[in-house]
Amino acid sequence: MITFFYNLSPNPMKVALCLEEMGLPYAARPVDTRRGEQHDPAFTALNPNSKVPVILDEEAGVRVFDSNAILLYLAEKTGRFLPEQNPAARADLLSWLMFVATGIGPYSGQAVHFRHFAPAPDDYARARYVYEARRHYGILDAQLKDRPFVLGETYTIVDMAVWGWARMVPFVLGAGLADDSAWAGFPHLKRLVDGISARPAAQAALALKDKHAFKAEMDEEARRHMFRFLAQPAG
Repeated sequence: MITFFYNLSPNPMKVALCLEEMGLPYAARPVDTRRGEQHDPAFTALNPNSKVPVILDEEAGVRVFDSNAILLYLAEKTGRFLPEQNPAARADLLSWLMFVATGIGPYSGQAVHFRHFAPAPDDYARARYVYEARRHYGILDAQLKDRPFVLGETYTIVDMAVWGWARMVPFVLGAGLADDSAWAGFPHLKRLVDGISARPAAQAALALKDKHAFKAEMDEEARRHMFRFLAQPAG
């Protein structure tokens, strides 16, 4: 059995998709970050960075944190959703997986923060992160122009990693999740996201929202827990 510590944000959702695609039995354990549960000592013992997702593979006695590390661990554990087993294919897998980890995720997350949640307007930060998020999604769109999936003909954990963030493009770059205009310029990426979202595993992953109630309000309590630097002294 795998214990999966999660919330409904993009990084945990890519792991939920992977667990469902692989048909692995797991117990979903909610961590409500807007209530500060990620800072509980019991959780920081699992991830000293105080972030979800984390998995405990109890049968193997293994703990893994960071979403893309979890995807790679699960793929290697099961031998599924990996490209051909040769050095060039593995290099492509690692390159694009790290592209999502070091580019798509951080720039999208910062774009969301400065566009939707920052306590004070910062036009420079907003422009920088929106530009970089858009640029990274453009690279993915170009990669997908002549192939069904990021690595070619095969659906892999890279596509799962992309789906976690790219399904949020309307919120990252647009006015909100219903803003389809944010997809302008990314037709191939949109095709990928729509195709994955229609899969039964994605529907099962998205259904996690009905299993546990997470705090929805970004009020002062949530800001204290999510943006702890605000409480730190200047200097």
